Amino acid sequence: MEYLIEGVLRAVTLIATLDPYVISVAKVQIIVSTSAVLLASITAVPLAVLFCFKNFPLRNFLLTLINTGMGLPPVVVGLVVFVFFMRRGPLGFLDMIYTREIMVVAQYILAFPIILGVSIAAINAVPRSIRETAYTLGARDREVALLVIKEAAFGIITGILAGAGRVFAEVGAILTVGGNIAYDIATPEGIIHVSKTRTLSTAIPLETSQGDIAAAIAFGLILLTITFILNILVSFLRRRAGIA
Repeated sequence: MEYLIEGVLRAVTLIATLDPYVISVAKVQIIVSTSAVLLASITAVPLAVLFCFKNFPLRNFLLTLINTGMGLPPVVVGLVVFVFFMRRGPLGFLDMIYTREIMVVAQYILAFPIILGVSIAAINAVPRSIRETAYTLGARDREVALLVIKEAAFGIITGILAGAGRVFAEVGAILTVGGNIAYDIATPEGIIHVSKTRTLSTAIPLETSQGDIAAAIAFGLILLTITFILNILVSFLRRRAGIA
């Protein structure tokens, strides 16, 4: 028990003193995951509107794929991305393996179907009478779409936050394509250890296996805080939207 208390105290000290290694790992996590969620949101929400307002060939089949994609195993996504972007892969010429950019790609694939699927459900939940009334008053398709998006805003934001929760906590995909890399750099204060592609979720098992429990706890506390905030936001928006 004393060992655990000592680890927690050291972890809090690392966070409070803005330890360069801890901060660099948290920074990579936030940059990669936030970028993936933003890109997924920008592409998923307009597609959700298209799915809800237009009928086109294979629509039902694509909806089935979207629903399937909401449960994709992260490690499988990481493997597929790695195979495509490895040096001998079809996109190997881009030289993106073991970079933050490829980590964004992997997490984008995980977040996109969740945001798209939840957004479609939120838009479809808007009463059809609202669309019909808007058309009756002379609104154009674009104006009706904007009105429906406004009505479904809480549900769409909930989908975005759900996608964020998915990527902030995942390990398999970014570990496979990012390599969990950290390195030493020289500074006026001495040699410091910083992250290149190591994130909070990939650093925790590594530091635990190396016996640095304090660092692992520090990363866990930061990740738990981020996840807790996301869950609070999702719960709040679900209540505001009247979703059980």
